[in-house]
Amino acid sequence: MQAQPTAATFRCGPLSRARPDAGHLLFACASISAAMVSPVMHRTTRPARSGLPLPAPSALPRVLARLVALLVLVGTVVVSLLTGVSAASAHGFSSVVYADVSGKETGVVQARLGLEYDLMLVSVATSEHDDRLYRQGQAAWDDGDHPGMVRAAEAHHDSISKYLFDRFSVTSGGKECTGTLQDSLRVDVQDEVPYAEVVADFACPAPGRTDPGHVVESRLFPDSETFVKDTKTIVTYDVDDKQGTATLDASQPTFSTEQSAGQRFWEFFTLGAEHLLTGIDHILFLIALIAGSRRLREVVYTASAFTIAHSITFILAALGVVSPPSIVVEPLIALSIAAVAGWYLWRLATRRSRADELVLTDQGRFALDRSGWSRLAVVFAFGLIHGLGFAGALGIHEAFSWQLLVSLLIFNVGIEAVQLAIIVIVFPPLSLLRRKAHRASLWVTGVVTAGVFVMGMIWFVQRLVEG
Repeated sequence: MQAQPTAATFRCGPLSRARPDAGHLLFACASISAAMVSPVMHRTTRPARSGLPLPAPSALPRVLARLVALLVLVGTVVVSLLTGVSAASAHGFSSVVYADVSGKETGVVQARLGLEYDLMLVSVATSEHDDRLYRQGQAAWDDGDHPGMVRAAEAHHDSISKYLFDRFSVTSGGKECTGTLQDSLRVDVQDEVPYAEVVADFACPAPGRTDPGHVVESRLFPDSETFVKDTKTIVTYDVDDKQGTATLDASQPTFSTEQSAGQRFWEFFTLGAEHLLTGIDHILFLIALIAGSRRLREVVYTASAFTIAHSITFILAALGVVSPPSIVVEPLIALSIAAVAGWYLWRLATRRSRADELVLTDQGRFALDRSGWSRLAVVFAFGLIHGLGFAGALGIHEAFSWQLLVSLLIFNVGIEAVQLAIIVIVFPPLSLLRRKAHRASLWVTGVVTAGVFVMGMIWFVQRLVEG
């Protein structure tokens, strides 16, 4: 008896050795999805009890399944193309301002501000109607001429000063301090981006007894300017015999040196949670992990490996121990998304209905098969890369201090809280579907991971092109 041909004539696996066009990619991945719902699967036709062969199943369900899978994937590509530009640079259309605030002497507070140079140019020139600043500074920026960038900025000291003090202020005892911008500045490169460092001295009135602390407010580079979105100001302070770190944004533009430890904890916790919630690339990576996990133990293991790995590199990068360029990190994050999704698609293509089976030699409660352990190692490696992305988004590059380490750990706790919530929401329904409708679960996870794979590859190419 001759074996029935399966529906999966084309597979996604070989595509990694060449760069197919979008049509080939969709057709190949759709073939996998169609194979999962095919009534033939991988079996050969068996004879009936009467000795006569069973009739060949109709090709119509296979055609319909392939058409549905293709439509779903086309829809995924359209959505990813519409949203992919912003998602491709999930950490790139925002900006981070660095503010080092210290009490140099009685009644004087000094703020060293790190500002993205080209963003400072366009924002100040637009707000203060100083076109010459933009033309001179941009020409030097385009040439990579740091001394020229410094000269252009120093020549327009008054425009920069007015822009800054309209949006960055210090108050003491409820009364505003008087700011003076120093004449000189310097330009340095941070995260491969030229930053201007300006120094402002604030002469403050004596603090009152009922309101003894200082309050720092930052509304620099707001969304209303339309140049960047969600600007964060990372403040490191040593004022009023208090040291610490705070993060300011449009929703929380001020902080007081008298704020409680609980307030500082909540600021960094919410910052970590918001970062994962708004980082669609990290969320899709997590969804691909969950969809490809065959048992609860695999979810626990992979989530733990990912957490440990990204925590290591996140803290090392934030403390300046390692500093890989974002031009390398961001494409690798996108590639990791496609790789994790492609791993599960490959299992679907080769094992079909047995793609979610554990092949165990050790029947222990916490055992994994060889494929599971290999996947765990891959997830750990990719977790190291994602940790570098988390650190780049937070934007802290300061010398080690225990207060800074605590802030980083709190930020990480916020990330883990959202990660755990996603697992709790996604995995139980998927596990129930696998028990009640196994074939449907394969179809669902196949389409989801195929969509994630397509989006990961689109982002990978975009981030390479954009540099």
